[in-house]
Amino acid sequence: MLKSLFHWKVLLNILLAAAVFTGLVWLTFRWLELHTNHGKEIPVPNVINKSVHDAIKVLDDSGLDYEVDSFKFDPKYRPFQVLQIYPSPGSRVKDGRTIMLRVNPRTYAKVSVPDVLDRYKGLAFRQLEQVGLKVGDTIYEPSIQRDAVLRMTYNGTVLKPGTLLPRFASIGLVIGAGPKRNINVPNLVGLTVQQAKAIIAQNLFEVGLVESEDGKQDESDIVYYQDPAPYDVRDQGMQIDIWSSKKTPAEMGTKIKQLNSIYRIKLEEVDPSLEEPFYTEPAPRTLPQEQPKAETPKPEPARSEAKPTTDNRPKITTGTPPAKATTPATAPAEKPKAKKVVVE
Repeated sequence: MLKSLFHWKVLLNILLAAAVFTGLVWLTFRWLELHTNHGKEIPVPNVINKSVHDAIKVLDDSGLDYEVDSFKFDPKYRPFQVLQIYPSPGSRVKDGRTIMLRVNPRTYAKVSVPDVLDRYKGLAFRQLEQVGLKVGDTIYEPSIQRDAVLRMTYNGTVLKPGTLLPRFASIGLVIGAGPKRNINVPNLVGLTVQQAKAIIAQNLFEVGLVESEDGKQDESDIVYYQDPAPYDVRDQGMQIDIWSSKKTPAEMGTKIKQLNSIYRIKLEEVDPSLEEPFYTEPAPRTLPQEQPKAETPKPEPARSEAKPTTDNRPKITTGTPPAKATTPATAPAEKPKAKKVVVE
């Protein structure tokens, strides 16, 4: 077996295969050298602070490709001035390498307008300033939404959220001033439901109950009754209920009377005690004069004084001396009884 391995024919085939393999490897590396320009490197030219047009011309002359990227606008530099390059200047690269150029744009990039509609004005101001927009004129108009943003304007036109505007552009805001008080309710009787709704919205009231006689809610029906009544004084933002029908208000007299008994208060039915009294100017008051108090005499205690008797008649003596009469001071005086006297 060893003799057959070292046969000259076998050795010849091995040498031919090695030569073919070596040739293929040499050709492959040679092709790579030619294709990649191996050993042929060129330095990156310094084009910083040049205009983008001049930088592109220099790179073309050097056999390098380029890609332009608009960098963040910086007002300290000129528009279209090259601020950075990659790879850095002086780096050795092969021919045809792409060089990244970062250029100062002509102006600020446009920003998207945020959606601040129906939001509080303070929050709207902060959101606009965060994206780089300024708040210009602020106009207040009557609205139920007090201090809320109703519309945005730019150069006199209504602005929609998401519109692209230059950075630091000035935006006007229309802000709600709040509802007014003590406003006359409009007269809706005789109008169609569609017209009545438009007038209610125009006067900044709210559409309340809309009741149709046939229940079909047709916008062409005629309004024959409303609550509150026409020309009543109400605050803006309150609801107005309407009743509609295919018939005219003159033909709905019975229904109107029924609704009046519910929604209207007659003056005859008001309790007279609830009415405000008629004001009369009070008469001048006169102070009574003080009179001297009458002094009431104090009762004096009764004094018992013995009065002298001047009786000259002869004394009559009887057999028994008369007893002394003792009467209590508190007992009432009794009338003395007549006594029978016997004279001996």
